[in-house]
Amino acid sequence: MTSASAAAGPAIVFENVRIGFDEGDVLRGVGFSVAPRETAVLLGETGTGKTLILKMAAGLVRPDSGRVTVLGQDLGEMRERELLDFRRRIGFVFQEGALFDSLSVEENVAFRLREEGVEEEQIAARVRQALEFVEMADAIRKMPGDLSGGMRRRVSIARALVNQPPIVLYDSPTAGLDPVTSQRIITLILRLRDLQGVTALLATHRLQDAFALANFRFDEKTCQVVRASEDGARSGRKTTFLVLREGKIYFEGDQHKIRDSGDPYLARFLE
Repeated sequence: MTSASAAAGPAIVFENVRIGFDEGDVLRGVGFSVAPRETAVLLGETGTGKTLILKMAAGLVRPDSGRVTVLGQDLGEMRERELLDFRRRIGFVFQEGALFDSLSVEENVAFRLREEGVEEEQIAARVRQALEFVEMADAIRKMPGDLSGGMRRRVSIARALVNQPPIVLYDSPTAGLDPVTSQRIITLILRLRDLQGVTALLATHRLQDAFALANFRFDEKTCQVVRASEDGARSGRKTTFLVLREGKIYFEGDQHKIRDSGDPYLARFLE
């Protein structure tokens, strides 16, 4: 996998993005940027627009006003056919896995490749590689109904990365999972970031997931998760916390800044 180079500018940019529905405005001027190889974690209470931001970054929803730019492309200026091509460059991991229950694990992971007309021989190799990466190769013939929640989530990650995307969007990837399984998912996200340079935008309620991504890295030599050093941020491998409140970015900063802020609202997340 390859990511956009730092010289090419930010991988994701939101500029004064607004959107509302019948019940009122959800986003009221959201702005932030995500650099290549960076992981931006969206935090906020239910209904603050975290998933909506992910859908906008994938070109699935257009803002009422403002601009969303991903990989240098203004999504608001793109036609639907162009958006379809663009989405092939983005991986999306849905909260519940969103697998096709009538298709096997192999067929789920291969689905996008077959849509694109990739040769079957290449599909087989790429599916196997993706499933091996998430340690699910043994389940290649199984149906989604035979898998646990954590296994389904790992297959969803395999499906998201089979196209070797420079950006992966995660919607609450550890929601509803036990601590051990949650840690396995976080380790996979670290591996994608640190071994393959993937840029990530991740929505979650779990502050501990954000701190794990900020404080640890995946070491290629030992194939182990180790505590990150300060050189990680300098190399572009950093984690930014984005806290949403009342339709805006209430806080933006790293793990040290949020921990030491002393802000009463942020303290609710830290507890």
